Amino acid sequence: MNLDEKASGVSGTGDELSPDLELAIREFRLSVHAWSEAAMNRPRQALAAAPRRQVWRLAAGWALSGVLVVGGVSAGVYAHHQQQAKVVHERVVEAPRRLAEQETKQETKQDQPQARHEDEDLLAKVDSDVSRAVPNAMEPLAQLMATDESQ
Repeated sequence: MNLDEKASGVSGTGDELSPDLELAIREFRLSVHAWSEAAMNRPRQALAAAPRRQVWRLAAGWALSGVLVVGGVSAGVYAHHQQQAKVVHERVVEAPRRLAEQETKQETKQDQPQARHEDEDLLAKVDSDVSRAVPNAMEPLAQLMATDESQ
């Protein structure tokens, strides 16, 4: 048995509803029908404006993504050009400068053997002047050893 049969009072099983319950069900049913009819008959102005907003949002999204892609590609191209400019600078400016530095180093190396010989002589003289055969604390012992060897 469905609610319509119960509300109308037709009962096949002998289960009858109380009058208060029947009244509540009938009023609920009427209010649901009234609400749904009012919802179906109300004007629908919001549906006309929504697609226009969606189109602009979609267009703005595509435009923004296009700007991001172009920006990323241009940043990559810029970095590549900077790297190429650095390589060209290395070849044109730095390479001749390095060659000139190497030539000056080779010229100074040719002059260095004589200077090195003078430096070595000076260091040998300083070493002989400063060095001692025995430290100060051991000098008395060294004198004893020297006298023993002479005997």
